[in-house]
Amino acid sequence: MTKKEVVRLVSEKAGIPQQEAKEVVQTTFDAIIEVLVKTGKLELRNFGVFTVKTREARNARNPRTGVEVWVDEHETVAFKPGKMMVAQVQAERKKRSAKTTKKAAKSTKTAKTAKKAR
Repeated sequence: MTKKEVVRLVSEKAGIPQQEAKEVVQTTFDAIIEVLVKTGKLELRNFGVFTVKTREARNARNPRTGVEVWVDEHETVAFKPGKMMVAQVQAERKKRSAKTTKKAAKSTKTAKTAKKAR
């Protein structure tokens, strides 16, 4: 999903114009970045935790060429989803997977009966 799609979704759910939704979404992203720069951690209950982590300097390998390259120490942002988010995502994906499995089983049955009919 892209930022544009998030804006459209927020606009529809909140019943506001897309331009206003775009400002809200961008302001939210800016606020997250601002907090991470200042404190290094942002906890959103029932959603997850963003943290700034330092990655040590190391030798890495360019996957395209296989050449080893030196990567300096740097900071990166990590995200750990909250328990409620994980549970909800798993439940929804399980539902979709079950529907897909049922459709696949139906089409397999149909194909088998079509073969028997020949």
